[in-house]
This record gives sequence, C-alpha cells and structure tokens, in this order.
Amino acid sequence: MDLARLLTPRSVAIVGASDKPGALGTTVLDNLVRHGFGGDIHLINPNRETIGGRPCLRSIADLPDAVDAAVLAIPGPAVLDAVRALAARGVGAAIIFAAGFAEGGAEGLAAQAEVARIAREHDMVVEGPNCLGLTNYLAGVPLTFVETLPIATADRPCVGIVSQSGAMAVVLGTTLIAKRLGISVSISTGNEAASGVEDYVAWLIDEPSSRVIAMIVEQFRQPARFLELAARAAAAGKRIVLLHPGTSSAARDSAATHTGAMAGDWALMKTKVTRAGVILVETLEELGDVTEILARTRPLATGGVAVLTESGAFKALTLDLAERIGLSLPPPGDGTSAAIRATIPDFIGVSNPMDLTAQALVDPDLYRRTLAPLLLDPAYAAVVLGIIQTDPATCGRKFPPITEAVRTLAPDKPVIFAGLDDGAPVPPAMIAALHDQGVPYFPSADRAFRALARLLDDDRDTAAAAVAPLTLTLPAGVVPEYRAKGALAPLGIPFPDGGFATSPDAAVAVAARVGYPVALKAQSAALSHKSDAGGVILNIPDEAALRAAWTRLYADVAAYDAAIALDGALVEAMGARGVELILGARNDPEWGAVILAGMGGTTAELMKDVRLLPHDLTREGIVAALRRLKGAALFDGYRGSPAVDLAAVAAIVETLGRLLAGTPSIREIDLNPVIVRPDGAVALDALILTA
Repeated sequence: MDLARLLTPRSVAIVGASDKPGALGTTVLDNLVRHGFGGDIHLINPNRETIGGRPCLRSIADLPDAVDAAVLAIPGPAVLDAVRALAARGVGAAIIFAAGFAEGGAEGLAAQAEVARIAREHDMVVEGPNCLGLTNYLAGVPLTFVETLPIATADRPCVGIVSQSGAMAVVLGTTLIAKRLGISVSISTGNEAASGVEDYVAWLIDEPSSRVIAMIVEQFRQPARFLELAARAAAAGKRIVLLHPGTSSAARDSAATHTGAMAGDWALMKTKVTRAGVILVETLEELGDVTEILARTRPLATGGVAVLTESGAFKALTLDLAERIGLSLPPPGDGTSAAIRATIPDFIGVSNPMDLTAQALVDPDLYRRTLAPLLLDPAYAAVVLGIIQTDPATCGRKFPPITEAVRTLAPDKPVIFAGLDDGAPVPPAMIAALHDQGVPYFPSADRAFRALARLLDDDRDTAAAAVAPLTLTLPAGVVPEYRAKGALAPLGIPFPDGGFATSPDAAVAVAARVGYPVALKAQSAALSHKSDAGGVILNIPDEAALRAAWTRLYADVAAYDAAIALDGALVEAMGARGVELILGARNDPEWGAVILAGMGGTTAELMKDVRLLPHDLTREGIVAALRRLKGAALFDGYRGSPAVDLAAVAAIVETLGRLLAGTPSIREIDLNPVIVRPDGAVALDALILTA
C-alpha cells in the first residue's frame, strides 16, 4: 500500500467544500491555508462558482488527472458514489469523515465492504470511514476537520500518533504539544475499511523523524502483522506505546475450559504485544507520560531508579508507592555512597530515596554533586528529582543549577524532574530549559514514578526457546478427559494410574490393578466441568463402595442434565497431596499460541491467580513466571511443608507449547488441577477443545 499519496500529497481535492463557518469542508480548507500547503487545492461544490477566491468544480469528474488525495466532507449516503467517481478519475487516496458504516448496522456494513472493494481494485488508499482525518506536521498537510495549528518539529523529538479513535488522537496530540514534543503525523483510522493501524505503523517505522509511535487501538484487525511490525520497530530503535481499552471477561470459545475463561482477549493481546517489545499502558495520562520519557531521553537500560528529594516525608511516601507499583529503588553501591558522602554535609543521610533537605537553597551545587555519582552507578537506569517548587523565586534558585548540572554531566541515562507541588507557578522558560537538556518535566512525582514503572517493568518474558513441534490427530470439538489423557500421556504429560470403564465390573477390575482408594469420574464430551454435576467421587475405599459410587455417579449426572449420555467413567488411584496448579494452552485464531499457568483447583476461575506465557518460553523463563504468582510462597515450603518440583511443571508447560506449535487445530488444553509435589507433578484432569 503506497501511503505517500495520502500522507504527503502534492494535490488535494475537497469534496463538499464550503465557506460556511463550522462546516467540515471549510475547516479542511482553512487548515491547508494555515499550514501553508504548497500543492494544488481543488474545491468541489456544484452550487458555488468560487469559495474564498478559489474556483469550484461542479463534480469529481471535472478533476484533473492524478490528484493524490481527496477529502470527502459530505454526508454518508453520498460517499459510495463519490468513492466510485474518485476511483474512475485515478485519485490515489480518499479520507472519509462520515459515520454510519460498519458501526451502523447491516446496510452500513455492506456500504463499507463496497468501499473496501473499490479501494482494492483501484489501488486506492482509503482512511476511514468514521474518522477525523490526519495531519502530517512535517509536510504541512492537515487533512482533518479539527482546527489545527502548525507546530514546531525541527528542534524537538517527534512522535507519530496512530489511533482508531479520532477524538483520542486529538486529545493525545494536545497533551504531547503541551509537553513541547513534536508530532510527525497524527492519523485517525476510524473503521479501517481499506487501511488500518498496521499500515501506518509500517510507514512510521521508516519515517526518520518519529522516535516513538503512540497508539490507541480498540481492536487489531491484523494481529500477526502488528507483532511483526513491533519486532521490526524494536530492531530499528523505535518504541511503540499502546493504549488498548477493553479488558475482556471471557474469550470467544471459553465455555469448555477454565483456560479459555481466564485467557481473555485483552490478556492474550497483552502477553503477545509486550513480548514483541510494545509498552502497554492503561490510561491516557500514562500514554502521554511514557511517550515523553521515550521521546525525550536516551534509551533506558535495565535497573532501578534513584530518587533525590527535599523532604523526609516524601521519601517515605515514595517508598510506599514504589512497593505498590513494583518500582525498584535499590540502595546506592558502596562506591556511590562513598562518593556522595564525601561531598555532602554530615546531617544528610545517604540512601535511596535521599533527602537533601533545604540545603540546596544555600548550596545549589549540591544537585550536581549528588547527581554525578548516582548517574555512574550501574544499579540505576534513571534518576528522578522530586523538587519542591513553591513560587517563581524558589524555582529561580533551583531550576538553573539543576539544568546546568545536567548540561555539565551530559548523562547517558534519563534524569527526570518531578514537581512535588502540582500547580506551582513555574516559569515556562525554566521548564523549556529542562526540555532542551533532554529532561522530562512532570507536575507530579506520582506520574513520573508510574511511567518509569511501565518502562522498567522486568515482568516481560522475552527469552525464547527453540520449539520442536508435536503433532496430534484429534477429533473436532470437545475431547473428554479419558480421550485427552490417552492422547497426552504418550507425549510425557504425567497422569494418575488408572483406566476407563464402561461398567461397574470393569471399574472394579481397574481399581484392583491400581489399588484403593480410587477416584471415579464421569466421562462425556457434553460434561466439561464434571464437579458441577456431581460427576466426581473421591476416596472410594473398596469394591462395595465403588459399585455404590458408580450408581450414584450416573444418578447425579442424570439429575443435573438428563440429556447427557455418559461414555463411561475413569477410575484412578488417589495420590498424595501437593500444591494445586492450573496449566492450559490456547491457540487463538488471531493472536496465536499462549500458555496459561496459575494456582489451580475448583476456585481457579474465582481467584484468577494466573499468568499468560509465550508458548516458546525457556524452562528458566517458565519457572521465573511461576514464581511471580501471588501464591508462589507455597512452592518453597510454606509453614513447614516441603518445597515442590517446579522443574517438572516447566517440562509440562514446554510440552504444551510444542503441541500448540505443531497442532494448530487445538484451540484449548486444560489441565486442572496439576498437583505439584517434591518429586514431580501429575495432572489430575485434562480436557482438549479443537477446531
């Protein structure tokens, strides 16, 4: 897709041009004039000879050859005919403002599909429908009905904005401009009939001015392509920051398994995009803050954060917040502590955070002397200055020495200024001076810390293992426990000793082989969650109890749902207790393979202490992820119990990943519970769902 004719057009047509104040076509023309657009502008309005001294054409058919882009500032019912006419004239791109397409019911969906068909057949780029257009600030091309002013880009780090929501693109742009950042392009993709966020990300990766790509996306229509682009952006040294609203409580095919219910669309998306290097944020404020740090500073290394402040109380507050948000505040190293101690008064303690007290008011070089050793300490990826601003006079004593310290030290890691008194009347020139030295300015320390916590999050499972795929041939639909175990056991997944029985006599024979006590479990593809129907009876001590349990099992299931016909029942030996986990696997049709691991049992869905893992994670990465569970203390001998064998769990997870890689027909695998003991792990239940 050649986006040049849309993003850097040499000629523009405005279909529905007007001089009526507030009209869409009026604003588009005003924007082009305001930005000094140097190309040809063609106005189309059948009822006007001229607008603002410019001639008007009566129809699209009157356009000259090879017009690059057309803006359709017309009502929705007229759009289809206009797109057909533009295609006939060889216009390269069209922007459709009108709503009422895919979001407007079956008729609108059909109209949008027709727009897409025309675009494909004529190699036309279409932005929208239902969008606010775009602004290329670098080229002076504002094709939007939002009043847009030119901004400085040459002397500022630039950000590319790609948003499905036009309103949110405008909001984010306003935020970034207020932070004195440049914007290369801002694009709202709307309904994405014939171009989507992936196309514009690809263009921005190759656009040299855009250091960061900030995105607001509600649905990725090409997830696999986006993941490839994210990896390409990371390789090119560009970071993508993503705000993706809409956490999902359940995925499309979640009814059969616990895994499907807990591995919802949003959580799955998060696992995939963060693995690809995308920074995922949760609020518009975070989107702007994280984007500023990435755009204005050098790339962050791994490590924690050092904090210099001027208040003992704020030091305590910082420690509390850091613990809540997972921000590491390591103590200064011995060499760093000695270097700081040698340059500061005895009454100032060396720590992290470090309270400089009010001493810098009388000794402004104190900022430089304490910053210098901290910037050299490899434990720190960034330094935050939590400064009391108060009034312009106080700012005048603090900002210049801090700015000069950064200029003199020329740090290779970020220094971030965070005001403690949001709303203090800080002279804008002082903030601008910080920006000129590559120092982000935050009106709130809380925001600075939260943004850094996102950027320094070490909770990303990135190390990949070579995956040798495993292939299974399975029937379509729900594969019940006894068949699932029969397929998985030869691959090395451990299950209790037992067997499938279709009569009480057969059940007794299995029990005689494995030894009492035993468990009896109803088996049917229509009975995914057996315990809900009374389909599990445990600790059966002898033959008489087993025969009675068989009768009760069938009666309980029939009482639960008389339509369920049981294939039979599994008879399995009872085993020793251990830590209960849930392990699962999911092959999402759009995002691909992911593994679920968490604390299991009958309350797994209620507690949701789970993590989603890449399917090709190393065994070391799997164990590390398990240790991040809230219940991880149980693994190491809680209250005198023995430590359990997480390596055995990692082996099962690895096998599940290989299965997903080699058997794309698998939609979900559910192993719950998996009992982990000091000498291994065993899956008590298994269920497979296939396409």
